[in-house]
Amino acid sequence: MRPYPTLAALCLGLAFVGAIEPALARSAREEIEPAEERTFPFDANIPGCQDPGVLEKVATQFAEKEAKFWNSSLTIVSYDRIERTAWRPWGLDYYPRRFCTATATTSDGVRRKVDYSVRESLGIIGSTWGVEFCVHGLDRNLAYAYATACRMARP
Repeated sequence: MRPYPTLAALCLGLAFVGAIEPALARSAREEIEPAEERTFPFDANIPGCQDPGVLEKVATQFAEKEAKFWNSSLTIVSYDRIERTAWRPWGLDYYPRRFCTATATTSDGVRRKVDYSVRESLGIIGSTWGVEFCVHGLDRNLAYAYATACRMARP
């Protein structure tokens, strides 16, 4: 019969792994291959946060989600205070994405914060850019989507 590892042995093993991991992460990060230089490269040519096409795509997808999943006629009617919050926050080796925030006025007259990102290759069949978004107070499926206060929609 084999003895079970003691708590001390488990802690020692975890401490060893914890000490080695940062060194491995640093060495892996030193060999970054920018997304634009890959065999199938990204071009990082995606529209900005204030681009009308981006804002229209967020509004359209929001209205579709509200109607389809929540039986709601709620829509986004206007935006203001549009700002970029991050550009490629995790580095050059990740596919290009721009994170944005805005204040949207919905059809019920309420002003709500919207966090959204514009990402390369998220459009139809990966052929163009796409958006992901979260409207604060209306992320009804909290456990599956963007968590409390749209936290997972931000960098």
